[in-house]
Amino acid sequence: MATNILKVENLKVAYGGIQAVKGINLEVNEGELVTLIGANGAGKTTTLKAITGTLPQCKVEGEMHYLGEHTKGMTSFNLVKQKLAMVPEGRGVFTRMSIQENLLMGAYTRDDKAGIAADIDKWFGVFPRLKERAAQMAGTLSGGEQQMLAMARALMSHPKLLLLDEPSMGLSPIMVEKIFEVIRSVSAQGITILLVEQNAKLALEAAHRAYVMDSGLVTMSGNARDMLDDPKVKAAYLGE
Repeated sequence: MATNILKVENLKVAYGGIQAVKGINLEVNEGELVTLIGANGAGKTTTLKAITGTLPQCKVEGEMHYLGEHTKGMTSFNLVKQKLAMVPEGRGVFTRMSIQENLLMGAYTRDDKAGIAADIDKWFGVFPRLKERAAQMAGTLSGGEQQMLAMARALMSHPKLLLLDEPSMGLSPIMVEKIFEVIRSVSAQGITILLVEQNAKLALEAAHRAYVMDSGLVTMSGNARDMLDDPKVKAAYLGE
C-alpha cells in the first residue's frame, strides 16, 4: 500500500469576502507525480500556498497532513526542514546572488559538505547552462534559466515532496520541453511531485494522477492519462 505524503481535507481559503478555495480534498502518495490543472483564478496557487504556509493574512480552514503530521501552526521554515520544497510561480530566485550561491541556499538545512558539492555537480550536469554561468548573478539570467535554477535550488534540499507552481509560465516552447524533461526525470528518480500547471496537455502526459480545479472547487480527479481522452477535459483545457 502506498505511503501517503500529503493529504488535504476540506480546504477552504477566504480573502476578505472572496472564497478562493471552497472545500477541496486531494492527496499525494509517495513516488507519485500528481498534477493540479485548471484555468487562471481557479485557486491552484492559493492551494499550494496554503499547503506551504505562505499565504498572506486570510482565513484558512480544513485539515492538512504532511508525512502524517498536521501542518497547522507549522512554519514554512519548519516544512522545509521536513523536506517539503516549493518552486513558486515567478521562480523567486535570489537575484543578487550568483547561481552557485542560490544552489547553496537550497541546501541550507543540510551540513554534509561533500554531498552538497556532489549535488551541485549533479544539477550542473542536468543544466549545463547554469554551470557555464555559475558565478553570474541570478537576476541577469533569462526566464528559462531562472526556472532551471529555481528547480535545481529546490532539489538541493533533497525534498520528500516537491511542489511546482506553473513551471512553464512565460517560457519558450523549447524551454518548456526542457523543463518537462527534467520534471519527468526527477519523478523517475522517485521524488514525489505536486505540479500546478497551465499547460494541461504536458502536465497530464507527465503525471500519474490529476485533479481539475474550477472556481475554487475540485471538479474532476483520476488517472491522468484517462483525462487526456476525456471529452470535457479536451474541450475545456486541451483546445480540442
